[in-house]
Amino acid sequence: MSPHATSPRDLLDVDAPDRAHWIELPSHRSSVRVARRSVRARLGEWGLSRELCEDAVLLVSELATNAVIHTLSVRILCGMGLVADGCLRLEVHDHDYSGRGLPRREAGPDDEGGRGLLLVEQLAESWGVDRSRLTSGHAVWATLTA
Repeated sequence: MSPHATSPRDLLDVDAPDRAHWIELPSHRSSVRVARRSVRARLGEWGLSRELCEDAVLLVSELATNAVIHTLSVRILCGMGLVADGCLRLEVHDHDYSGRGLPRREAGPDDEGGRGLLLVEQLAESWGVDRSRLTSGHAVWATLTA
């Protein structure tokens, strides 16, 4: 399956459609790479600082990886928008209708994974999990401020 864009007017609360970017992807590990590339390319077009771009790419990677690995979703929806001057909002929506909460775990010193939400907590200005009005699954979001 190939990724496709989704109309930004229906999603993030932004002033102009050119201030939002969305991509829907199959829930496969390879889609995380596609999400990173897509976010990096759009942020480059928006002319945001290198540091903000690097943090945003890392956060989208972590959120998309969690959606792919920890949900029963077949597809994920990754997006970002400039919601205010200097504020970037990132969102990853899944289609997991199971009602299960998102798993939270403590990574051991030798574990290769399990630190994604710790990174999100450290890098994001704020973050959270809501029920997605778009997919009825989870919507995990984070904000970054330039």
